[in-house]
Amino acid sequence: MSEISTANTRRTTNWSAIWILPLIALLIGGWLAWRAYQQAGIEVEIFFPSGEGIQANKTEVIYKGMTIGKVIGMELGDRENERGVWVSLEMDKRVEPHLLSNTRFWLVKPNVSLAGITGLETLVSGNYITVSPGDGEPTRKFVALTEEPPLADSTPGLHLTLKADRLGSLNRDSPVFYKQIQVGHVKSYRLTEDQSTVEVKIFIQPEFSSLVRKHTRFWNASGVSIDAGLSGVKVRTESLASILAGGIAFSTPEHRKDSPPTDPAIPFRLYEDYQAAQAGIRVSLKLQDFDGLEPGRTPVLYKGTQLGTLKTIKVNEDLSGASVELMLDPRAEDYLTEGAEFWMVKPSISLAGITGLEALVKGNYIAIKPGEKGKPAVRDFVARSKAPPLDLAAPGLHLVLFADNLGSLEVGSPILYRQVKVGTIQSFQLSRNQQRVVLGAHIEPEYANLVNSSTRFWNASGVTLKGGLSSGIEVKSESLQTLMAGGVSFETPNPKAAVNRKIQRFTLHADRDSALQQGVAIQIKATTGDGISPGTAIRYKGIDVGEIETVELTDDLQSVLLNARITKASARIASAGSEFWVVKPELGLVRTANLETLVSGQYLEVRPANKAGKPQHFFEVRQEVPAVSEAREQGLHLVLSAPRRGSIKPGVLVSYREVPVGKVTRFELGRTSDTVLIHVLIEPRYAPLVRSGSRFWNASGIGVDAGLFKGVKLRAESLEALLEGGIAFATPDNPLMGGPAQPGQTFALYDESRDEWLKWAPKIVLEQ
Repeated sequence: MSEISTANTRRTTNWSAIWILPLIALLIGGWLAWRAYQQAGIEVEIFFPSGEGIQANKTEVIYKGMTIGKVIGMELGDRENERGVWVSLEMDKRVEPHLLSNTRFWLVKPNVSLAGITGLETLVSGNYITVSPGDGEPTRKFVALTEEPPLADSTPGLHLTLKADRLGSLNRDSPVFYKQIQVGHVKSYRLTEDQSTVEVKIFIQPEFSSLVRKHTRFWNASGVSIDAGLSGVKVRTESLASILAGGIAFSTPEHRKDSPPTDPAIPFRLYEDYQAAQAGIRVSLKLQDFDGLEPGRTPVLYKGTQLGTLKTIKVNEDLSGASVELMLDPRAEDYLTEGAEFWMVKPSISLAGITGLEALVKGNYIAIKPGEKGKPAVRDFVARSKAPPLDLAAPGLHLVLFADNLGSLEVGSPILYRQVKVGTIQSFQLSRNQQRVVLGAHIEPEYANLVNSSTRFWNASGVTLKGGLSSGIEVKSESLQTLMAGGVSFETPNPKAAVNRKIQRFTLHADRDSALQQGVAIQIKATTGDGISPGTAIRYKGIDVGEIETVELTDDLQSVLLNARITKASARIASAGSEFWVVKPELGLVRTANLETLVSGQYLEVRPANKAGKPQHFFEVRQEVPAVSEAREQGLHLVLSAPRRGSIKPGVLVSYREVPVGKVTRFELGRTSDTVLIHVLIEPRYAPLVRSGSRFWNASGIGVDAGLFKGVKLRAESLEALLEGGIAFATPDNPLMGGPAQPGQTFALYDESRDEWLKWAPKIVLEQ
């Protein structure tokens, strides 16, 4: 019997390899779900005024060529009472940080205009929505722009603002040209707040930004500019694009090549056209004489150089004048300031000569005299009736002549030296007080050295007759020209005399004899001309030493200038240190002086300088008689200190026991301005009376001493002190007397005396 084998057995597990497949599927599904969650878009709503050109599940959101979203839905809706379309977008989750309140969306679609074609790529890809990131708060709702926003100011390049009177044919994206090369474009435009001008913002590409300088000029280059005349027709345009779409051009004037870089914050002016920009500063001018002026043809000249053209002319309704508009070269801009002058030049023939001869060929023209650079700018002027006098900066010597009457002189009359013409009369007018004639004269540069402070001018017009029955008659005339047209002659007795000032002033004498009288001319400035007139004497110790020739107001009308001539002791009087004052009658209860002036009139007194020193030809009248300087007056000079001046004035007597022993010479405020320092002079004989213990008091007025039992007692130093004021002093008996007072010593000035001072009676021997 065979053996039955026993089977080997082993225990099996519950796990099976088949379960791997579901596990793998579960992991893949979870990963896909997580990925789908991570890549899920962000839903955004945008309000468009119209849904035209937008399709759900087709129109994309593109930023810088990359798709960042897609339209997923559209529905009609309202926003702030405005009907439109709400468009739902699914945006890439990566743009979530940029979905802020100032982010802007707009629809890009083909646009064909005169300025060019934009959105051309949409012809193939279809319309799309683009975005410009901004800042602000996170949001999911936006309002679309109706058009593309202007280029941001942060874009590299030059961003400028232009101001124009009108927009013309300019539009967004209109080109900006430099030498007919496009270097930028118009970003945007708008009316200013006051609606008076248009503000145009432009962008210049970075590589061309250095072309714009501070003095660069911009003009509207739109359309065609035609200039036609007898010489032909000239057509100007920047480019075909600017003809169709409008455009702006710019350049920097030749004389401004060194102009500094521009400041983008400062706006530029946008001129109407090329001509206005290159020679187009508008100036309004009013004229009374407008004969021969022609718009577009009449030039504006400066020393033969054309600076502009007359553009328009409008005659006044009453035919009394005309208003014209000039277009001037930008080079004149700095000189169109206060003081600039215009006048019309036309041929003129007179006895003084022929003027405006060039106008016979060129026609009448407008001349300009530039203003001073740096003064306030002016654009409205009134034309002069005739040419102004030469500019003071013009080469040569400019003079002012004062005459009693004009005679036959006129603008252009010659100025002769030894019958040689060396200058001309430039202008004439009445003085401010209308008492004299003021003439402006000019001496040619090569003859300027002939005039100095000794020069004498006289009217050489007409014929001078001189003679008698025994000596015959002498007829004099400078020249045929002065005989007919008038003229001025001069001589210079001392060729080495000094030149007084830049613009010298002279008297224009009636004839040669009066002009060449001897003496030294000086000027004296006074606060008033009351009682002073031509012919008023200048005296020294009762002797006439000179005479006032003319009286005139100063330029500021605050003072009076006395033109005088010193005929005696001129070396001492016309010298530094001389003093002048007016002598007039004095009437008073105590003092009466200068009564002779009631009959002879006021005169000027002079105190000559100590010695002939440096020549001086300009002085000022003193308001009072000058005190003799302390160095020149003998005696004891003291200073009294008082809280106020009272009635004390120079000349007031200083008395001792009611005997005059000195006088007040002057007074002044103390160094700290809380006291008055009164300077007194004690006569040499009485100087020993003043000791260090002396007491000074104000003896002016009346002292009243009253009591119930002793009655009323009046006390006054003297009648003079009562009326005019005075100072008294007393010196104590030994041993309070003290030593002799020293020159310049200061004493207190009391308001009144004390009884014990009046009792002092020291014995002091005085020299005889």
